[in-house]
Amino acid sequence: MLSILVVIIVRGFLVMLFLPFSALDKILNFKQSVGQAEEAIPARSLATMLILLGLGIEVVMSVGVLTGVADRLAAFILGGYCIVTAILWKPFWKAPDFRLRGQSNGREMFWDFLKNFALAGGFLLLAFGTGASSVQAFVDHPFASTHPYTAIE
Repeated sequence: MLSILVVIIVRGFLVMLFLPFSALDKILNFKQSVGQAEEAIPARSLATMLILLGLGIEVVMSVGVLTGVADRLAAFILGGYCIVTAILWKPFWKAPDFRLRGQSNGREMFWDFLKNFALAGGFLLLAFGTGASSVQAFVDHPFASTHPYTAIE
């Protein structure tokens, strides 16, 4: 029972950024979310579509990771989502004030960029496992579950 509780908590840590916080923020502040998306994608209709797609990914894939239903594929999609959002919304290389010392928005954005990639790494580890054979297992059966709540006897 303790091992199942640990798995639930660890998986909860992985998705806590998305479910409920980021998803809820997109719902409560939809216009602002679309406005932020327009900074990277100037077409309003495309920005709106991307926010709705992101909301769907955050909710559905987080539930997949938490429940263990197609959790490897869900983790793979969330890993890709983290990478894409880092590149589109954390472009530290465009910041005119990127400095290693003192106040710097560019440096703060750089840390957020790296955090997105670190989170992607956690999701991809869940998707692929820790060895080459488990990567092949994902490729062969991407909709398979890791069966995270099966107790070892």
